[in-house]
Parts: sequence; C-alpha cells; structure tokens
Amino acid sequence: MGNNDLGDFLRARRAGLTPEEIGLPAEFGAGRRVAGLRRAEVAQLAGVSTEYYTRLEQGRARQPSEQVLHALSDALRFDDIERRHLFALAGTTAGRTDRAEHSSRLRPALRQVLESMELASAFVSDRNLTVVGGNTLWALLFPDVAALPRWERSMARWTLLDPRARLVWCDWERVARDYVHGLRLAAAAQPRNQRIANLIGELMMRSPEFPAWWSEHRVQERSSGLKRLRHPVAGDLELQYEIFTSVADPGQSLVVYCAPPGSPSQERLRLLASWGSEPATATTLGTAAES
Repeated sequence: MGNNDLGDFLRARRAGLTPEEIGLPAEFGAGRRVAGLRRAEVAQLAGVSTEYYTRLEQGRARQPSEQVLHALSDALRFDDIERRHLFALAGTTAGRTDRAEHSSRLRPALRQVLESMELASAFVSDRNLTVVGGNTLWALLFPDVAALPRWERSMARWTLLDPRARLVWCDWERVARDYVHGLRLAAAAQPRNQRIANLIGELMMRSPEFPAWWSEHRVQERSSGLKRLRHPVAGDLELQYEIFTSVADPGQSLVVYCAPPGSPSQERLRLLASWGSEPATATTLGTAAES
C-alpha cells in the first residue's frame, strides 16, 4: 500500500465517472481536458469545499470524518464494497490488531469437510491469501499450486506469475483482474499484514500486467460465479464456485468448485477423481497443506 492510497482511490474513481452518470446534462462533458468528473463537481456533490477535497486527493488532509466519507461515497456512486474500502483506507480500522502474521492451521473437522467432497474441488485460504488445505480433487485440478511450498501457495500469485495459469484459465485476464481487485480489499483491511505487502511487492516486480491493474484502484468481492478451465486430463470444464467464510476460523474462507449435476463438466470431474483416486494422494496433500 502506498502513502496516499486514499487519494489515489478517490482520483481513480472520479476519473471513471461521467457527468451523465451523476445526472448532469451531456453538454457538461464537452470540451473536457481530463477524463471523468472535475474535483469541484465531486466536492459540490459531497457538500465539502473544493479546497478540502483537493487536499484529500493530494494526501494533505488526514482522518476525514465518517460523515464526509459517506458523502464522498454517495457522490462517487460507490457500491457497498467500494464504500467499505474507502473507510478502510481512511483508517477506520487502524485500531484493530491484525493477526495476519500468525500461522493459520486447518482444523481437523474442516479437513474432514474437504475430504468428504468427492465431486467438488475445494480448498481453504487464510487471511494471508495462502492455501492452508485442499482436497484431492483440488490438487488434481490445480497440481501446480498444490506442489508449491506453503508460503508460495496462493491462487492469486500462481495466476499472475505462472505462465501455465494462462493455459488453465480460459478467461485468464478476467480471473487475474478479479484476484487483483480482491487483493486491493485485503490490503486495505489489513494495512499491517507484511505477507500481503510482500506479495504485492513481488507482483509489482514480476507481473507485467499487475502495476497497471493495481493503479486502477478497482475493488470487488466475489462470493460466487462461473469459471472456465482447461485441464490436460479432464479437458474443458465449466465450474460454478462458491466462497464461504468460516465463523470458527476468522480469516479463513472455503472455496468450492463444482459442476451442475449431469453436465459434461461433472462427468469430466468424475473421470479426474477416479484417475487420481490412489489413497496416498489425499494423505500427501493433507500433510503438505499444513506444512
């Protein structure tokens, strides 16, 4: 995270809005030298002075009030996720202690849940965005990730840095951008998480696309959707995914990929599961995921 993430976020979102989107006549957009809204227009919509809003964007005004943050969120047409992100950047979570440095462990009961999913690929990630455990079908579906050391076992890191990920994800750019947007949220929510900061730094240095996507300041939080994969054994797969947060394990999320009953993708998952059904597979993965 940079020294002026709040100002950069406001500036990026301001540039992404048109006068028409906030109800101004179309002629207001004619002859503009910069994209998006002017600072004075955002300030007027939020009920603050242009000078104060300018200082916010420039990082010269610290700790804006909740009233101002809500007004800016309304002015810039933020959704709930963007609004929470703005509050996090403004430091409303500064008093909270991040527990990111503590090693996450996969509880035996949660591991049993993973292993019970025979036709679903499932894994658990922690607050550091690393995979702490996965079932057999997940390891078969993403063998390159499962084989990584614990500190490198991140779906976001693999997607953005491993060239093989571009062959696995049929919509690689969309998936990669989703991970960047999710990383933005995680970084803002955990400003003192050094592991996430290190991941961002590594991606900045090694991923050609990451710096430009990161500078867009887009944030989103997906809990379900559809992903298309190409597997060397199972072939093309269209899988629905759902993400569940664990109440018993704060910071951990369960991610499940499955296919509609009777679909070609389900039959291909069944084939893949039978192909890799040796008893040693699950035992080996369970041990590696907790190392």
